[in-house]
Amino acid sequence: MAFESLTERLSGVFKKLRGKGRLSEADIKAAMREVRMALLEADVNYKVAKDFCNQVSERAMGQEVMESLTPAQQVIKIVNEELTRLMGGDEPTQLHIKNKGQTVLMMCGLQGNGKTTHAAKLGKYYRKLGRRPLLVACDIYRPAAIDQLRIVGEQAGVPVFEMGTERPELIAQKAMAYARDHGNDIVIIDTAGRLQIDDALMDELVRIKQTVEVDDTLLVVDAMAGQEAVNVAKTFNDKIGIDGVILTKTDGDTRGGAALSVLAVTGKPIYFQGIGEKLDDLEPFYPSRMAGRILGMGDVLSLIEKAQAVQDDKAAEEAAKRMMANKFDLNDMLAQFAQIKKMGGASALLSMLPGGNQIDPDSLDEKALPHIEAIIYSMTPEERAKPSIINPKRKRRIAAGSGQTVEAVNKLLRQYEMMQKLMKQAKRNPKGFMRRLGGLRGLR
Repeated sequence: MAFESLTERLSGVFKKLRGKGRLSEADIKAAMREVRMALLEADVNYKVAKDFCNQVSERAMGQEVMESLTPAQQVIKIVNEELTRLMGGDEPTQLHIKNKGQTVLMMCGLQGNGKTTHAAKLGKYYRKLGRRPLLVACDIYRPAAIDQLRIVGEQAGVPVFEMGTERPELIAQKAMAYARDHGNDIVIIDTAGRLQIDDALMDELVRIKQTVEVDDTLLVVDAMAGQEAVNVAKTFNDKIGIDGVILTKTDGDTRGGAALSVLAVTGKPIYFQGIGEKLDDLEPFYPSRMAGRILGMGDVLSLIEKAQAVQDDKAAEEAAKRMMANKFDLNDMLAQFAQIKKMGGASALLSMLPGGNQIDPDSLDEKALPHIEAIIYSMTPEERAKPSIINPKRKRRIAAGSGQTVEAVNKLLRQYEMMQKLMKQAKRNPKGFMRRLGGLRGLR
């Protein structure tokens, strides 16, 4: 999860502040020293970290905080606001897609940062919005690059224009004519990358931009590269001029300093972030939501959007009715597991929940889900609908059929019984149920 170590460090700083009734100037200075160290450890640019802490200190030492009844909360509020500002403001910066004619987006970056995959992700993203994107294969050097774009384009449902190893600027020019003839309104050019920045790479990108009118040049950078990602962004911006950034692998980086440094160093916003390996794993970069996740406040809006994207409203309504009528069976449990997997797994959901950073992700054994599914699939339809009929003989059969132990079958049935009890309590006493749920937060 992105920013995992930073979130942990900041949580410790704020916990110390909450333990003080009033804050002195020395308290704030000590806290900001720790915040600065946490930012530097997260690979945030030194100047960015220093300026950020100076800005927070200046605001935190004002009347607004020092005379507040809850000074620690005021400091956290200021840190949240400054983090949001640092990454671009409350709302995401959106690409300007034309209503008429073709919008040309050129993807650039170093080799291995995910340009080709994210070109397809971007194509799928806009296809879902009713657009007709076209992918253009201008990476003529990397072995199988054209084949890769063709494959991911097919998976994304987006056509690919290619002319083999012709000059990239000529391919881009011909692609524009093709797009006009075939009604493609967004042209996404996948360019060649290099293992390191060189003049040949830059010259080629300049020639493409001189040949076709590029609306937005998007730099694809790897969040796991940390400070190096910021250096790459600065160099590309100086050499060819970029309009914004797509930050990849934000699901795997535990530091995340690149997101906090890119805008401050280059002046260019982050438009999108890659949050996984699937072609659907691309979302607009919301600075305010990311700030909330960094501070352990969660990202409930993104969680809701994910749920809405994967759930069948009618099925969800039926499941809710069955729960409240205490008719929730193992078929329903199986369906819920499928929803969790579609939304990125339990650990991904945890990162979006307020306070989720305080729960150890390792305590959520996601590897157990396939085993549980195997157990349920080994049951007969009657057993799934009415688990109470499962006797020791049936348990042995189910365990053998699923490749699991009888104890694993018993554990699943105990979990199911606990859910049944909770549903009964919810129906009888909704307020008591909510109190009970609050008490379960500490369970592992």
